[in-house]
Order: sequence, then C-alpha cells, then structure tokens
Amino acid sequence: MANPIPNLFRIPELKEKILYTLLILLIYRIGAHITVPGLDVGALREQFGQLQGTLFGVYDMFVGGGLSRATVFALGIMPYISASIMFQLLAAVFPAIEKMQKEGEEGRKKLTQWTRYATVVLCILQGYGYAVFLQSLEGAVREPGPPFMFTTVLALTAGGVFVMWLGEQIQERGIGNGMSLLIFFSIVESFPAAVGRTWEALALGEIRPIALAALVAVIIGVTAGVVAMTMGARKLPVQIPRKVVGRGRIREGQKSFIPLRINSAGVMPIIFAQSIIIVPGTAAAFSNVGLLQEIAQLFQPNNWLYYTGYSLLIFFFTYFYTAIIFNPVDLAENLKKQGAFIPGVKPGARTAEYIDRVLTRITLPGAAYLCVIALLPFWIFDVFNVQTFYFGGTGILIVVGVALDTVQQAQQHLLLRHYDGFMKKGRVKLRGRQRYM
Repeated sequence: MANPIPNLFRIPELKEKILYTLLILLIYRIGAHITVPGLDVGALREQFGQLQGTLFGVYDMFVGGGLSRATVFALGIMPYISASIMFQLLAAVFPAIEKMQKEGEEGRKKLTQWTRYATVVLCILQGYGYAVFLQSLEGAVREPGPPFMFTTVLALTAGGVFVMWLGEQIQERGIGNGMSLLIFFSIVESFPAAVGRTWEALALGEIRPIALAALVAVIIGVTAGVVAMTMGARKLPVQIPRKVVGRGRIREGQKSFIPLRINSAGVMPIIFAQSIIIVPGTAAAFSNVGLLQEIAQLFQPNNWLYYTGYSLLIFFFTYFYTAIIFNPVDLAENLKKQGAFIPGVKPGARTAEYIDRVLTRITLPGAAYLCVIALLPFWIFDVFNVQTFYFGGTGILIVVGVALDTVQQAQQHLLLRHYDGFMKKGRVKLRGRQRYM
C-alpha cells in the first residue's frame, strides 16, 4: 500500500464517504456566499478592509471570508468549537462535567447535547453583536432598525446551527473530522485568489522572480517542518506482565508504548495568544482615545514588544492547554488497573510524576516550535516584501493537521478493507481443507 490514492475510489464504502463529504463541503461553500438581507456588500467590504489586523480579521479567516461578506454562514463553525472548548475548560473546574466525560457513550451523548445548546446561545449572542457592528458601519445597512436586527440575528443563528449540523453529518457519514474540515476549506478557499494576485504582481515586476522562488522554498520547508513536528512524539515504553486468563490459560507479557506528542496542544495556543495580542488593535479601531491608539501602535507587527508578548503568551497557553487536556494521574491509574507499568518506575504516584516530568520537558520544544511557526510569516514577508500572499502560523497548522488526520483515516479504511479481504481468503482456504479431510 505504498500509494493508496488510486485505491480510494475502488472501495464502494470509502468512495461514498468521500463523495458525501465533498457534497457537504459544497453546500457549506455555497451558503458562505449568500448575503444577509438589507446590506450594501460593496460598502461593507470597503470598511471591513480596515479591520484586517483585528479580531474580526482573524475570525474572518476561519469562516472563509464570510464575516467580511456578511453571509448567512458568517459565524461558521466557531460557535460550536467555542462551546466545545468551554466545556473542556469547565471539566477541570467542575467535577460533574469531568465525571460526565468518563461515563462512556451515554456521558458523551449528554455532553454533546449540552454543547449544542451552548452553541445556539453563542450564535444568538454573536449574531446580535455582529448585527450591532454592521449598523455602526456607515452605509453598510440600507434600513437600520429593529427589523434588520431581528432578521440578521435569526439568519446568523440559523446559519450557525446549520453549519454545526453539516459538521456532524461529515463526522457520522463522511470521512475526516467534520468541524476541522469546514475550517480547512474556509482557509484553503483564499489560496487560488492569493496565487492569482501574486502572479499578477510578478508579471508587473512588483515581485522579483528570485524573491518569489525563495518564498516558495521557505513555504515548502515550513510545511515539511510542521508535518514533522505534528507527527513527532516521545514513546514511553510500557510493559504488560504475564496473566492467567480463564481455565489455566496464560496470556503472555506484551511490550507497548504511550506516545506523548511534542505538540499536544495543537493550534489552540496560537489562537488564544493571537486573540489576546490583537485586543489593543481591535479596541483602537473603534475608539479615538489617544492612549488606546498609542498602545495599539506598540502591539503592531514589526515591533519587538509584539514579538515578545506574542511568544510569552504562546508559551503560557501551550503549557496551560496541555495541562487541561492531558492528565498524567488518570493515565497512571489506568495503567495500574491494567497491571501495566513503565520499566524502572513504580506504579501509581511515581508513574504520574514521571509522565508529568517527561511531558513538561517535551512541551518546551513544542512551545518554541509554535512560536517560530507563528512569527515566521511576519519575518518572511518583511524580507521578501510580498504583500499579495499571506500564510499565517495558525492557518498552516490547521491545514496540515486536518490534511494529515484525513489521510490517516482514509488509510485506516484501506487497511481494514485489506485485512477483511485477507481474513475472508483465509476462511475460504480453511473450509476447502476441511471439505477434503
């Protein structure tokens, strides 16, 4: 199975999953171009272009430009993801939610239902805030007032809930993580236009061919580095001793390992850090206070204070989010219940301390890697003076991570199909031998 791509459409089940996923994504992208009623899209885009360095610009990237076009899918999948993250963080504070996470299928179903309710509430709140923002833009709303507010909040809430349903449909009947794929295609959608602008700038002589070639080489190198670090993990050896099972049967001891990823937190530290570091710029965009304007200037890219603050925030959130999603005590208890142990380490509290110490050490290079990925685009575009094509650290991590996850799921389907076929052939041969015995 060196090259599984030609086999993707030869397996009927996998073919149906891929085609169904593509159909859902097509519906999502169509809805992302249907504008909310009562708006002047031209005036909206003209004024929204001044907010690219604010929270609105970051959010717009995750929804594929739907926010700047004020489409019915302008909220995207972000309310659902925000609700999911909220319950993840609350699980560390409220034991009832943590217990629900450990109750198995029933607990997960109940938690999913709560997440859906929270998503609806967030859609209403965000839709109302966005409607107020639209009315504050001069000339963007044709007839401001309560009717526009009501229809906009209703359209955005319905769109957000429908996007949540689309993501769940991909999760259940398609291939890949539905929520992540929606963000993936929202980010990738802007690539063709950016490539076209870059080609035009090259034809006009605004970009030198050598600079463009160097930029492409750097992008390829960064992407390869992201793949390597995303797949990189520290493998902790685990020994499972011999055990007597049933009527004197002995299960032989086994050797396994626990993979601790170098980047356990994924893209979340960059998202959290970026959301905080651009708060001064967002506040200054809606205010004429001189002090806010000065603070916003200090926290603009190409400023040492911006780089330092951004890096410190990424380090903090990397350790914070890793501690939230990974519990060494629970892992040590599970190993102890199974009779497994890490060679040279006593089961129980000592195992939890050892895992926590290893995790703390490997998180340090993971946090440094996230800092480089987040800051490298700023330095690259300053060096090559390219303004037509932008790739941020957040976008790279999401695109690469989602692509790897989807490819791995497709390979699992192919391996399962291959294994089932092998077992069927084995059963046929066994029956043939028994027939002639």
